Amino acid sequence: MTARLPSLNGLRAFEAAARHLSFTTAASELNVTQTAISHQIRRLEEELGISLFVRQNRALALTPQAKDYLPGVRAAFNDLRLATDRLLRRDDGHVLTVSTLASLAAKWLLPRLSNFQETNPGIDVHITTSTSLVDFRSGDVDAAIRYGRGNWPGLRADWLMADELFPVCSPALLKADKPLRCPEDLAHWTLLHSSGGYDDDWRLWLTAAGLPTDISKQPGLSFDLIFMTVQAAIDGIGVAMGRTSYVEADIAKGRLVVPFKIALPADAGFYLVSPEAKTDSPKLAAFRQWLKASTQNKT
Repeated sequence: MTARLPSLNGLRAFEAAARHLSFTTAASELNVTQTAISHQIRRLEEELGISLFVRQNRALALTPQAKDYLPGVRAAFNDLRLATDRLLRRDDGHVLTVSTLASLAAKWLLPRLSNFQETNPGIDVHITTSTSLVDFRSGDVDAAIRYGRGNWPGLRADWLMADELFPVCSPALLKADKPLRCPEDLAHWTLLHSSGGYDDDWRLWLTAAGLPTDISKQPGLSFDLIFMTVQAAIDGIGVAMGRTSYVEADIAKGRLVVPFKIALPADAGFYLVSPEAKTDSPKLAAFRQWLKASTQNKT
């Protein structure tokens, strides 16, 4: 026998209250009164026969059962939002959905995107970020900007740009008690690392610089996303291994400096990847043309 689903309003109230750990904030988000939130959650608890919140004097906490329940409820609402978004966008030929890496979006694509919107006001660009390869069969994504060698079978891959690898740091580090004057000085500083396919960057650069690769194993900090690594370098926490596309704007504005003249060419690059069925659509063709011009400093 299939279990009856609990009240949708109760689930919405629970998800919002659990996310904020506040009935007041949940009520504001859902545009209802705090009393309504409280009543909806109480009815949900009665339906489930389970207490979801521990109500304290000035604090709200989730019960162990609620902590187990929340991820599934949150995922269900997210699926509903995505399904609705797909439904509303299905026949909209003016919406272009592009997937890319979060760090590339934050440090390179978004600062330039206003130019595309100015020159193509009839195209509504939707940026989604992911570290996984896009499944174009779902139809949710028109194109993706991906890092690699361009060998994605069955897809069109347009070359955009390559990166160089080189250390970057805050200008303050050049004036510190132990300033960075030569690559050997790296042994005295915290190295900042990026995971997610960039784990080997420091070792490769140190090899090219003729330095012991053991320097890359000294105590340091590691971040999941490159833009977090770059921000840590801007904040003077340590020295990061920069990639051109992620640091060129911060270097131009003086937030970062390049302490050494040794740069290592990366063995791969960025491509605009799209399925053959969509490759000639006017919106994608316009974006491809603009993107290629942007990588050549034409915008």
